[in-house]
Amino acid sequence: MPASAPEPRQAVDSPAMCVAGKDLLSLALIDARNHTLHLLSCYEEALGSQALTVPHRSGEPCVLPPLWLAGHVGWFAEWWIARNTQRAFGADCPQRPTRLASIAPAADFWWDPRSWSGEDPALPDARWSSEAPDVAVVRSYLRDTLECTLELLERAAETDAGLYFYRLALFHEDLRGEQLVMCAQTLGLPLQWEPQAVAEPREPLWLPPTRWQLGSPATGFCFSQERGRLEVDVPEFEIDAQPVTWQQFAEFVDDGGYDQEALWQPAGRAWLAQQIDGRRAPRHVEQIGAGRAVLRHRFGRLVQAPGHQPAMHLSWWEADAWARWAGRRLATEVEWEVAAHAGAHRGFRWGEVQEWTAGTLQPWPGYVADPWSQGTDFDAAAAFGQARVVRGTSFAARARLRSPRRRGFALPPRDDAFIGFRTCAV
Repeated sequence: MPASAPEPRQAVDSPAMCVAGKDLLSLALIDARNHTLHLLSCYEEALGSQALTVPHRSGEPCVLPPLWLAGHVGWFAEWWIARNTQRAFGADCPQRPTRLASIAPAADFWWDPRSWSGEDPALPDARWSSEAPDVAVVRSYLRDTLECTLELLERAAETDAGLYFYRLALFHEDLRGEQLVMCAQTLGLPLQWEPQAVAEPREPLWLPPTRWQLGSPATGFCFSQERGRLEVDVPEFEIDAQPVTWQQFAEFVDDGGYDQEALWQPAGRAWLAQQIDGRRAPRHVEQIGAGRAVLRHRFGRLVQAPGHQPAMHLSWWEADAWARWAGRRLATEVEWEVAAHAGAHRGFRWGEVQEWTAGTLQPWPGYVADPWSQGTDFDAAAAFGQARVVRGTSFAARARLRSPRRRGFALPPRDDAFIGFRTCAV
């Protein structure tokens, strides 16, 4: 008897959406917009106000006004789809195509990242402006821009080029949704967003030597840092079956790992010295007590972290120091990807946290810049040689983002995201 077809809800929230046709893509765009609206409702409940006012924290990349983040999602789709007269070129669209006017006269002032400058404090930052629209205006704009997107999608060509910006709008909205959850954690807002219970840790996996091809498939959507192909010879290796847990990281803290200079690279020691909280534990950890019990702040509540849950909110420097302390090393991105495929039925577990890898972000042969990310926080070209590669996804991400080939990146000091790590034998 043939297997039953997946439910529509499951189909639209799966990594296969990178190659989805118009019908499923339409449903997925509706699903993503409903999720954004749901997050706005969560913020209203958490803040007890429709103003959704949050404190302005400099140096916190994920903390932005929730109404700006939500409105920016609608603006982004309108900017690259409804207003973009050259959208049919897909990934070959010029960075500055000819554009139509917005359905909201002030949309560009409110939600275009170029309408403010993070480098010149003398220029106003429209994201934090007191003239920003209220939640009713944002909701209306989100509904109107979605309607425009869906109408245009009906007439789009059923090709990778024709659907490029629609798929981009979908995954961009998913990334911003995850950012809204990260922002709530950073600010200590009581969102009802909990990691799923995880199984007991398993022993590390040994994987034989192989030749592996990194890079994007020939068809479908991918982010620019995933473009190109690179074949790599991978020697045999042993890798953790799951990310390093709170219990394991607490042992490092209990052993004075933050004070052992030999464990920290020079840039890591410099980062540690700059932490105004006198960092001696991961971010959001209040106390590591008897029996190495970890008390941490999670969405505004002080809770005891399950010992076998992945440790998170770690900078790359902390991950690297732990690996050195344990006599191991961070996994490379190719080892991570090989294990995610070959170890899928052998206990390799991922998807609870994003994961730092050993590598610095570099383009693969055949890399081509995309038309949209320059100057944004998704600009891979600006991060090459500086950012570290991040693999996997977190519990706060939509399932659409949970592809073993997804390649994220972040600068080494970043510790506000739901990021952990796993290690390999030296």
